[in-house]
Amino acid sequence: MSTNPHRAIPSVTELLSLPEAENWLTRVPRAVLVDAIRAELESYRTVLSSGSSAETRPSLAEIATGIDQRIERFSRSPLPEVINGTGILLHTGLGRAPMAEKAVAAMAEAARNYAPLEINLETGQRGSRTSSVQTLLCKLTGAEAACVVNNNAAALVLTLAAVAQNRDVIVSRGELIEIGGGFRLPEIMQTSGARLVEVGTTNRTHVEDFRRAVNHDTGALLKVHPSNYDVAGFVESVATGHLVEIAKQESTQRADPLPVIYDIGSGALEDLAPHGIGAEPSARAAIEDGADLVLFSGDKLLGGPQAGIIVGRQLWIERLANYPLMRALRVDKLTLAGLEATLRLHLEEELAWKEVPVFALAKTPLSELTSRAEEIVGAVNGSLAHSLAEVAVSDAYLGGGSLPHKHLNSVAVRLHPDEISEQEFASRLRSGHPPIVPRLHQGNVLIDMRSVFPRQDKTLIQAIVNAIQIA
Repeated sequence: MSTNPHRAIPSVTELLSLPEAENWLTRVPRAVLVDAIRAELESYRTVLSSGSSAETRPSLAEIATGIDQRIERFSRSPLPEVINGTGILLHTGLGRAPMAEKAVAAMAEAARNYAPLEINLETGQRGSRTSSVQTLLCKLTGAEAACVVNNNAAALVLTLAAVAQNRDVIVSRGELIEIGGGFRLPEIMQTSGARLVEVGTTNRTHVEDFRRAVNHDTGALLKVHPSNYDVAGFVESVATGHLVEIAKQESTQRADPLPVIYDIGSGALEDLAPHGIGAEPSARAAIEDGADLVLFSGDKLLGGPQAGIIVGRQLWIERLANYPLMRALRVDKLTLAGLEATLRLHLEEELAWKEVPVFALAKTPLSELTSRAEEIVGAVNGSLAHSLAEVAVSDAYLGGGSLPHKHLNSVAVRLHPDEISEQEFASRLRSGHPPIVPRLHQGNVLIDMRSVFPRQDKTLIQAIVNAIQIA
């Protein structure tokens, strides 16, 4: 007569009596531990139901190990520190721009304390939550006024809803972009209540295309920086200044002025070209060209927290600030604290390039990257019985939709494990503590030094060694 194997399944109480349970309860609450035990026991039942032999069934020690692993996964932060070895400085999947230490400190200070978010400390009356950053944004861009929402897509939705709801918005067909996550400009416009009017063709749009499309139903002229793609060859687009001229002519014939809206995307405050990074539209240049409203991100090339920033004429900013949707899109005290600290760094361009991480990483000399890579290669190979790593030339990128074809000369640590595939080794790196996200290229695992902070080098060495030594 066969014995029912399910009778051998330990009970929750029995497992709670194990010597390991005392350690488990120091790491997680009792309710979480009980859930982990039940989940592991359910997994055990599945094994038994599959008809496994007695020799292959998990032992009590193996069950305890499974519970321990579940507790470890639960205890692990969902957003741990990651070493970015991809060479993409503004990696959307890795949270885009790391923030400057002063911004991090400002956010921590705001988090642990009360803050005068909507109280004017001089008068004791209700104040504006964005007054401090508005002053800085106006100084940095030359705009009359500014407001802040939770991201740049929200900035566009708010702007179109407040300025052109139920009216036509004219935009070049070549600028009908799709941004990350599948959000398409036509769909954003539809959500805002504005009516899309496309002019021109994918590669060429002329001033006359806009001029012919303007009528009494036109609510705005919209220009969008393509950001993450580029059309080359036989191309033409309409400059901001020409759109401003059309809007001014039309505005003389109507009670409400016709605004020009320019979504510059990545949020460069200053000209990046002198620093060898490339040409991205800057907010100040857009304001100087006469745009009524300029929209851009608070992270990416500005290097602050995720936010959508709108700068421009007082008339239009006030309309946005008083629009009902604004309350749903407003930012909290942490974002404002981080953004203000970041903007203060930009008041001195030299300071920004030193302390804003994306700038500091982009400007790191090749000689420094090479020296660091050589030290890492030497330490890794010296810790193993065989040579695993070597220094390699690499290309890094800004990412985040900025300058898609502009590469930054870089140096990488190239890893070529012999006994496992590059996919398996990359998986081990991503599963480490801290996780390392590398780039796979032609059968090798690359860790591009341009996106790795110097403070992470020692940790990186140990993580690589650990990954290759996993049994």
